[in-house]
Amino acid sequence: MVHQNLLLVLILFFFIALLYLWSERLKISYPILLVLGGLAIPLIPTVPNVGLNPEIIFLIFLPPLLFEAAWTTSWKDFWARKESIFSLGFGLVFSTSLIIAHLSVAIIPGFTLALGFLLGGIISPPDAVAAASVLKDLKLPRRGITILEGESLVNDAASLTVFRFATIAVLTGHFTFTEAIVDFAVLAFMGIAVGLVMGHLLYLVLRYWARSSRITSPIILMAPYLMYVTAEKFNWSGVLAVVSGGLYLSFHAKNFLNYQTRLQNREIWLMLVFLLNGFVFILIGLELPMIVDGLVGYSLKEAIGYGLLISATAILIRIILVFLTTYIPRMLTGSEKERENDPGWRLTFVMGWAGMRGVVSLAAALTVPLTTPEGSTFPHRNLILFITFIVILVTLVFQGLTLPVILRILQVPQVEEDLSVDDQMETIRLRLARRSADYMHEHYHSEIHSHGAVRRIMEQLQRTTTLGDPAQDDRTSVKELKKKIMLELIALQRVYLHEINDENKYDEEVIRDLEHNLDLEESRLEKK
Repeated sequence: MVHQNLLLVLILFFFIALLYLWSERLKISYPILLVLGGLAIPLIPTVPNVGLNPEIIFLIFLPPLLFEAAWTTSWKDFWARKESIFSLGFGLVFSTSLIIAHLSVAIIPGFTLALGFLLGGIISPPDAVAAASVLKDLKLPRRGITILEGESLVNDAASLTVFRFATIAVLTGHFTFTEAIVDFAVLAFMGIAVGLVMGHLLYLVLRYWARSSRITSPIILMAPYLMYVTAEKFNWSGVLAVVSGGLYLSFHAKNFLNYQTRLQNREIWLMLVFLLNGFVFILIGLELPMIVDGLVGYSLKEAIGYGLLISATAILIRIILVFLTTYIPRMLTGSEKERENDPGWRLTFVMGWAGMRGVVSLAAALTVPLTTPEGSTFPHRNLILFITFIVILVTLVFQGLTLPVILRILQVPQVEEDLSVDDQMETIRLRLARRSADYMHEHYHSEIHSHGAVRRIMEQLQRTTTLGDPAQDDRTSVKELKKKIMLELIALQRVYLHEINDENKYDEEVIRDLEHNLDLEESRLEKK
């Protein structure tokens, strides 16, 4: 068990941290080095066999990973691209699960259709963290990033639902399509309802009772577990509860988060996602020798062959489906064509190639039960885990390392309908500076002429709005007045920033970055 090898786990965590630093130095996505690090763990001498209860893995890892993905998803951008996101999100999961299920039955002796759907549900969702990490320093049109992030969220929810039904079918040996459709509708609807209800209750607590960042951040950390456990208590979808509740709280976050909790929450979740990613890859590395030894009835060469063939199929399915979901709606109706510019085959191909599998697939694979209700070993469990690891290895390493090269070769053109991110940033900063300058003239007109420190604030705003040239002046002793004015201007700019966001002209990520800058500035002033 993990608690009996705590020192080893801590050493491996330190190793994971070094891999992250190495990835930044080499400018390589850190999930790529994580999967390679997990592959290297079995090579360490005297590494013991370590494992966790599959149900514990599901409970510990998946709720926060899904919640973080929902929290950082822009609902405005998500809804603006909903046609592409939902068609690709659900279409990819069901197409991949169906094709992989039949392919697995055809090539793997003794594999059943239920096990095939189980494997397909595990490997179907792309990893937004991996894609974002690969693309962070590359120029991909904002449309592509939005669809990748939104699609990943939908894929996670859909694939884990397929995984759940397939697991039940394997364990019970009973599956009826009509019953499955009815059960899916009930657990999906009720799961979403639980998420929205829990999200609203937590919103009320966070907005009207929790006034301190010391309690707000812990409540937000507990939120995904509360949503997941509540829904699962009634045998509804805890996955959909977490996703819907996370989206609800994220949408209303501006009403209950101040600058302290925003900064704290941002850093906590960045750290938590990194630790969860690292721990999952450590766990698969520690279990890999047992998985290989447990490939009963199959040689290692055969298992690798199955994994490579299934990996190639999954990659091909995604590329084909991305092209179909992009161009078929445009061919059938003119509404999509009128609403959006043609993304072009280059961007479409990049979107297809960016479907790297990652931590959600790996965590789902590790949650496959060890035994059946009768006490026998779960059929082909080790083979399923091994194939999943091969798929992640191929897609993360091969696609992740070649994606930047493909982007440079294809030179994907910018096809955005709106301003570029840089132009949006400058436009919003100019509008914020102009509004602040008007506020200064209205409320501190005499102080501008009386105090040098106040005058410098005004001059800085004028430089931003190109209304005048910087001027020199001696410093005065009105620090408190300057601090008061700056805090008022930050509050004014934050309110106006939300008004600008409601205009739906600018990317929400740009709005969040600007709000983060205001939070940092407010934090700096409060420490003086």
